[in-house]
Amino acid sequence: MAPNSKKKPLDRLPPEGQLVNRAWLKSRGADRPLIDSWLRSEKLIAVSHGVYRRPGPPLKWEQVVYSLNEIGVRVHVGGRSALELQGLAHYLPLQGVTQVSLYTTSSVPSWVQDFSGEYTFTVHRRRLFKTLPSAALVSKPFGAWDWPVPYATVELALLELLADVRQATDFDFADKFFESATVLRPALIRELLLACSHVLAKRLFLWFAARHRHAWFNKLDTKGVNLGRGKRSVVKEGALDARYQITVPRAMTHGREQSVF
Repeated sequence: MAPNSKKKPLDRLPPEGQLVNRAWLKSRGADRPLIDSWLRSEKLIAVSHGVYRRPGPPLKWEQVVYSLNEIGVRVHVGGRSALELQGLAHYLPLQGVTQVSLYTTSSVPSWVQDFSGEYTFTVHRRRLFKTLPSAALVSKPFGAWDWPVPYATVELALLELLADVRQATDFDFADKFFESATVLRPALIRELLLACSHVLAKRLFLWFAARHRHAWFNKLDTKGVNLGRGKRSVVKEGALDARYQITVPRAMTHGREQSVF
């Protein structure tokens, strides 16, 4: 007997608040005629070509992220968003549109950007790791169904944030997050640094870690971490940090840096 053959047709509808495609529905026993009948009767509505949901209130961003993973698009909340949502922000964001940073190595469907209003997504597709350590992601339950929404751990989110540092204001944001990052796991940081292919992000991570010198930094083993060679210019007219060979804002140097380029 085929899977789901005993299910009543309405039992094959997705839960309220979940986005699905035809492949998801088919895997649960809904054939094309049944899907088309749901659309005609408005038990399902199309939000984009080939993407459906049950009628209901506007979706929360967590529902969109969960839905993406359910249809095979592997994304997680990372970078600044993951840090803020895990309590490392020094201030409350201004009321308005919530910016949600999604990290992935997959192609994210364009309809994701159709969800606007209270939130908007920024998609980062840069591959920072050859293989991302499994311990670098954590799932947080959302809603009445306890849907798992994947987040970057603080350790991973800091590296993701640093991969996008381009100017002095970016340093200011990163500095505030590192100031709050008092309880990190040295073993996970080491695993991430060994797996990370983004040399500048690794140098910046270690520079900020040395700047704040939280207790975990003294336990961090960096043996074997590839930091590349040569100088890296991060900010214009910045001071060169002699140890990590990166330019940093002069206001953050404390007289330790030796030259400018």
